[in-house]
Amino acid sequence: MSFFVRHAYFTGNERPYEKLQRALRAEVDESAWEALYQTTSRPFDPPATGKIAVKVINHYGDEVLKVVGV
Repeated sequence: MSFFVRHAYFTGNERPYEKLQRALRAEVDESAWEALYQTTSRPFDPPATGKIAVKVINHYGDEVLKVVGV
């Protein structure tokens, strides 16, 4: 089984992109970051299988994966 990231969103914390900038040692475009700092998915075509996997990883590194029908 493989998990391929198609959409990634970063939520929580007041200014999480600052931590990302420090971790990457690079400048992060704040307007680009705003597109990822949300809890609503961008539209996508449903896969032929009729299922998607949703993985949530919190700031401690704990993760949960759930497969749901679409």
